[in-house]
Amino acid sequence: MPHTIIVIPCFDEAARLPVDAFADYLLENEGTDFVFVNDGSRDGTLDLLRDLERRAPQRICVIDQQPNHGKAEAVRVGMNAAFERGPQFAGYFDADLAAPLSEIARMRAVLESIPSVEVVLGARVQLMGRRIVRSRIRHYLGRVFATVASETLGLAVYDTQCGAKLFRVNPVVRELFAERFVGGWIFDVEILARRIAAGRERDLPEVAGAIYELPLDTWVDVAGSKVSGVDFLRAILAMWRIRGAYLRRGAVRPPSQS
Repeated sequence: MPHTIIVIPCFDEAARLPVDAFADYLLENEGTDFVFVNDGSRDGTLDLLRDLERRAPQRICVIDQQPNHGKAEAVRVGMNAAFERGPQFAGYFDADLAAPLSEIARMRAVLESIPSVEVVLGARVQLMGRRIVRSRIRHYLGRVFATVASETLGLAVYDTQCGAKLFRVNPVVRELFAERFVGGWIFDVEILARRIAAGRERDLPEVAGAIYELPLDTWVDVAGSKVSGVDFLRAILAMWRIRGAYLRRGAVRPPSQS
């Protein structure tokens, strides 16, 4: 089985982290390892992660990031740590496993079967035969945000913010995580903007052919999300920063802040 590493960003997740689900998955899936990034948690998250690391020290890496830098930086740091371990595929999932770990195999199958695809985006689409459970307000706010993101990027992307993504590890993908993000928690949009900018600068294959959205079989919102309605309004403003940094004609990527 191809070697896969999944990054799990964690901030105050002691009450929501499904430790046993991760432990069971490791026993049943030898080809997948994990990098957990504790992003300055103030509760018992780090203790839980260290205990999980002791169960499988060869397959779990815990990074203690202090102080809190936000999910974007936690994911970026975790992805770079994953790249250093030489996997074929690397990605990130939300710590509460709203998207269950069983989705990893479905996402990996896309990368295995379509060589041109660089990233598989999980998409929360309410279709018959799927179990997609979301609060009504979060669903509608998400649809508004997705429309703005799609128009900004010029891509027919349905769900940029789903917390389940898997990448083919290659030089182009590594570069997407090389510099700090400027857009805060909408870094998922910024990743796509960086890929568009890279394609424009280096004549890479069309970005639309490098991205694949996979409707998830299961997504169940878990109480305790740190994202509020106000954050959605801030995100719209952050979208303009991303557009200015990467997507306007003549835009230049911001300098490295790492």
